[in-house]
Amino acid sequence: MSTRTLPESETKPRLSHGDDGDHERFSHYVDKNKIVESAVTGTAVVALCGKVWVPSRDPQRYPICPACKEIWESLPEGSDTPSGDA
Repeated sequence: MSTRTLPESETKPRLSHGDDGDHERFSHYVDKNKIVESAVTGTAVVALCGKVWVPSRDPQRYPICPACKEIWESLPEGSDTPSGDA
């Protein structure tokens, strides 16, 4: 019997605006309650565009994700207001 060590691999969701890393340069729309929960527990959040991450940056410093903005604008009026987070 032998044991093999495999390298760690990280899986990331495919994003609607490509896999070129642009999603790292944007502030994304996320449910406000999920942001608070993430701040308390350290769990990841999911943006409207599908990006999954643990928020840690000031969203005011980044432009809004075009995919999140497009999705938000297509939602019916009266939907809960998501918050931008980076």
